[in-house]
Amino acid sequence: MTARTFGAIAPWVLAPAAGLLLAPGPAQTTLASAVTTPAEVSAATAMTAAPPATTPTATTADPGQADDNFPYSAKFALARIRFDVPMQFGLGGNGPPWAHDFPRAETNLMRIVEATTSINLYQGGGNIFTLDDPELFRYPVAYLVEPGFWRPTDVEVSRLREYLLKGGFMIVDDFRGDHIYNFDAQMRRILPDFKFEVLDTSDPIFDSFFGIESLDFEAPYGGLDPVYLGIYENGDTSQRLMAIVNYNNDIGDYWEWSDAGIIPIDLSNEAFKLGVNYLVYGLTH
Repeated sequence: MTARTFGAIAPWVLAPAAGLLLAPGPAQTTLASAVTTPAEVSAATAMTAAPPATTPTATTADPGQADDNFPYSAKFALARIRFDVPMQFGLGGNGPPWAHDFPRAETNLMRIVEATTSINLYQGGGNIFTLDDPELFRYPVAYLVEPGFWRPTDVEVSRLREYLLKGGFMIVDDFRGDHIYNFDAQMRRILPDFKFEVLDTSDPIFDSFFGIESLDFEAPYGGLDPVYLGIYENGDTSQRLMAIVNYNNDIGDYWEWSDAGIIPIDLSNEAFKLGVNYLVYGLTH
């Protein structure tokens, strides 16, 4: 097996003993069906609201907010995954890792989804669930951030496995560097035989709504090259993509700050296009 380098990470030996299996995804031609025919969003529309009078402070969720979920309805909402953080990691100044960019990231993304698709959705910040909450199964798309700090319980491992195999779709975001090793280790508890597929623009998720022609993306993490990883059902690229993994990237950060006048329009546009495509793919596969 050969080694590949991603961003600033040392070369990975791609063998089971290394704990990481990565394979380049083959060219795929079957495109996911879109909810509606999208019009390309130009820079004039900016895909963002007008900048507020003052730059907002970053907002993160207190764990208690999980009790403030709005009732389930026919309207789509993104389900953010809440998890306990081992004490040795602490919380830092941005609150618990699972809550980074909440609720502004979801709120701003939903505004773009409403403007560009016919998806019937909840125009709020989304809901929060632990993996062992049976209510999660009502929500087809889950959002997990900062998986370098993620240590699911055995029950949560079982429930996420069930969620994914029953058709749930997971977006993983906001992590970099050696945090991939913990994420890989936890996913092996959930799907022991899984492997990461390195995705490119030929993969259907990048044409599920907007036609994304390039993945050359400037991530908020300076000096790192984003890598888009996929986890397929049964490890078979001809089957359903169960999770999209934004490694060395944080598109939620661009969603959060898109209306603050501090993020270049072209970057927030691309982040929103990725988000819309992820949601449409998750809802149609």
